[in-house]
Amino acid sequence: MTDSSIPNATSSLPMWLDYLSNIHSSAIDLGLERVEIVAKKAQLTHPGKKVITVAGTNGKGSTCALMESILLEAGYKVGVYSSPHLIRYNERVRINGKELPDEEHTQAFDFIETQREDVSLSFFEYGTLAALALCKNHDVDVVLLEVGLGGRLDATNVVEHDVSVVTSLAIDHVDWLGDDINVIGFEKAGIFRSGRPAICGQPKPPSTVPAHADDIGAEFYQVGIQYDYQLIGDNKWRWNSGSFIIDDLPLPNLPLQNAATALMALGASELEISDLDVVNGLSKAQLPGRMQVLSQAPTVILDVAHNPHSAQYLSQEIQARYPGKVVHTVVAMLDDKDIASTLQELTPITTHWYPASLSGPRAASHQELCQYLPSNVEGHTDPVIAFQSALTQAHEDDVIIVVGSFFTVGMVLEYWESKGS
Repeated sequence: MTDSSIPNATSSLPMWLDYLSNIHSSAIDLGLERVEIVAKKAQLTHPGKKVITVAGTNGKGSTCALMESILLEAGYKVGVYSSPHLIRYNERVRINGKELPDEEHTQAFDFIETQREDVSLSFFEYGTLAALALCKNHDVDVVLLEVGLGGRLDATNVVEHDVSVVTSLAIDHVDWLGDDINVIGFEKAGIFRSGRPAICGQPKPPSTVPAHADDIGAEFYQVGIQYDYQLIGDNKWRWNSGSFIIDDLPLPNLPLQNAATALMALGASELEISDLDVVNGLSKAQLPGRMQVLSQAPTVILDVAHNPHSAQYLSQEIQARYPGKVVHTVVAMLDDKDIASTLQELTPITTHWYPASLSGPRAASHQELCQYLPSNVEGHTDPVIAFQSALTQAHEDDVIIVVGSFFTVGMVLEYWESKGS
């Protein structure tokens, strides 16, 4: 690539994203050697005063959002890096709960470009380093890093973080992580640090997780052992760690298991946070694409559930919140996911199906989805068309859920916003 085709700090964000998509041999390239060279040169291994890194099959984004909300209530300046985005790349970095303008992203990309010299970086590695630079530029008190894939070899693992979190463990990303839950556990636990807190929010995790924590001397906190939580009535819950108890907590709009894990991580971080900060933060925490209610009459819900584990949780939540309702399920997925089992988890709540095709190299067609659905189900060419069909068919008392991938939810959310609903 010639120098004239390399963007600079004043180039547009779309130009940079196009450039980053084409400068490396593969979209996913696990390993720390290349990214570590650039991170150390650019002095990005300590991007904030305190860093909490979050890995897991599901629940990473919501755990980060819950911690972010509580920390903001406590008066901390917080930087969050997450992926993928739903509509805009800018969603991937939040400073004090806000997205940054395009110009800050392009300046950060330009900085990484000057630092990397001849080191080849994947799109995710490049974006991770730029996000670390943005957090450092804003001099945040706490950085919350969401792991992209796995943990041990993920680009986020170049950071010397203070607290490590594994939210959940299930089989996903088989092409990259395999289908052995013990191997997956070891990969996720690869973010643990010697002598530092390591939180596991998965009940009864594979033995490789506590074993790795023990091998390296991490301070291991396991849900159900070192900390726990209980529902109290219909709308309150209790969190406890040893003799320390917080009672009468409000139920968040995000998974309770992740809220409990978030509280353990914040407790282990030794940051000053009051019980009132926790209560207010839990009440306000939200995340687009996670049980996101767009409207009523009919109720429209977006959720990025894309594997059996997350689909099972979604199914349980729909049954609990909307018992007896007619449910219209708009679904489109990637072909490297466990389509059959994911659809099976959604079947008990679904009255009418609207399968759709995605586009791109990893996309599954609606024909692939229809293999696992009743024979009379009609497929659609894209999620927006499927969603429009569901809107036409649904009555005011019905529920429409849009599910299956970040791409699916992002397309429908962008359509919804564009028509000013």
